[in-house]
Amino acid sequence: MGDGRCVHCHDNAPAFDRAVSYSEYKGALRGLIHLLKYEGVRPAAVPLGEMLADTIAELHPDARAILIPVPLHQGRRRDRGFNQAELIARAASKYFEQKLAIAPDTLVRHRETVSQVGLSREERIENMRDAFRVADPRAVQGRSVIVVDDVMTTGTTLSECARVLKEAGAERVWAATVARAFQGADLREVADGGEEEAIEAAEVAASV
Repeated sequence: MGDGRCVHCHDNAPAFDRAVSYSEYKGALRGLIHLLKYEGVRPAAVPLGEMLADTIAELHPDARAILIPVPLHQGRRRDRGFNQAELIARAASKYFEQKLAIAPDTLVRHRETVSQVGLSREERIENMRDAFRVADPRAVQGRSVIVVDDVMTTGTTLSECARVLKEAGAERVWAATVARAFQGADLREVADGGEEEAIEAAEVAASV
């Protein structure tokens, strides 16, 4: 719409102050994200980090801004062996003259969420509510925070992260992702920190 927000964001304003993405989640970019996320090819984080750095630069962060990757639940982190958002954030931070601080342990995903498949926007919001907590509020108080993830879909996960960070005292919270999955994208073409169970379930179903 006129101010750059979709109808849903007008009706249910997200908690983040601004969200930016490098490109649409499709084609070669989708393949690169899948190499990292589902095939464990960690060097793929390097070009993804460069893309993310270009995106973060649009926000003109100050020297005290910190990067916080969207955390995985400990069970999923253990199964995968890494958090793709953290790897991308670490790669991105190296492209700045004044290296941006990364605080991967500041935001904790203490509650595992159910699949988002078939849920309405309101149900998605409720599903994600209180899934995160800030381990050390002093780390974010009075600072600009950039929440980082690989892909943004509905923005529900990023908005919930922003909400708890602001409650902990963050001055402003931006969201930055490598890719953006637009409305109407097939479920198998979407990968979001809060919807991984749905995506992986869809991909398994498609392969059967």
